[in-house]
Amino acid sequence: EQTFKNALTTLPMGGGKGGSDFSPRGKSDREIMRFCQAFMLGLWKNLGPDRDVPAGDIGVGGREVGYMYGMYKKLINECTGTFTGKGLDFGGSRIRPEATGFGAIYFVNDMLARKGETIKDKKVAISGFGNVAWGAALKATELGAKVVTISGPDGYVYDPDGISGDKIEYMLELRASGNDVVEPYVERYPNATFFPGRKPWEQKVDIALPCATQNELNGDDAKQLVDNNVELVAEVSNMGCTPEAIDHFIETRTIYAPGKAVNAGGVATSGLEMSQNAMHLTWSAEEVDQKLHGIMDDIHEQCVKYGTQPDGYINYMKGANIAGFMKVANAMMGQGII
Repeated sequence: EQTFKNALTTLPMGGGKGGSDFSPRGKSDREIMRFCQAFMLGLWKNLGPDRDVPAGDIGVGGREVGYMYGMYKKLINECTGTFTGKGLDFGGSRIRPEATGFGAIYFVNDMLARKGETIKDKKVAISGFGNVAWGAALKATELGAKVVTISGPDGYVYDPDGISGDKIEYMLELRASGNDVVEPYVERYPNATFFPGRKPWEQKVDIALPCATQNELNGDDAKQLVDNNVELVAEVSNMGCTPEAIDHFIETRTIYAPGKAVNAGGVATSGLEMSQNAMHLTWSAEEVDQKLHGIMDDIHEQCVKYGTQPDGYINYMKGANIAGFMKVANAMMGQGII
């Protein structure tokens, strides 16, 4: 998944996936820092700007990347662009935290454009409320859509007035305090309704964007969305839909796109951060956003090229897999199979 996703970005980098079994949840800043430093003691010899460049993911944000990069820099006695998702004060890129969500909305807009539509005035269901979800909510709202749900481990919130502006700021403050539940939202905004232990896919919406975790949208959820005439489903989380859900979307000719294409904006912006570090430059938010938008448009075109069926339906899953595979295969063949 990660290899094909990185290949789709068109940037010159490979891709792998790894991590640790340490969860930052419930740990003090000092405990997290000490673990990150110990982790680097075991890993640093395998890293480098032209060897392996780690980035954030679930449980790993700017704080953790900063701690790891600080220890790595101390061990090698050099300042390189070996990590992405760093703080702006020491080599990070603007809009990196929200890039995955921004890129996903650009991709969704491209999908809608194939039908002569835009995201403006669409009703959107989002799950989770981490970096990915708030980036998607921010950009969708900016482009005129109405985001009506967010979720956490305790359930989900439905807000018919839309989740934007100070509501997003409030949830970000809540999350920064270490609180990842969403029930407090309805105490601040009483027009909203909290549904404990349930998922937002039961709501009637135009667009569904799973933004939280792997396999969060299952076959039953997919049937409910299709029965409610959902127009489009796009994975913003990594492998957010189960195979049963994906099969149902494709069988019913519901427009669906996989995470390796939709959420590639995060890794694309990591690549842009590497470029800025290599040139010892910092681009403006507008420059990064423009480059990100262009990359997402290109990924969409690749998916359309390889995924368009004889009946006109675009199988984005097929298109993304073939496009990613072709780049990897061509690169291997061109360099000789070793």
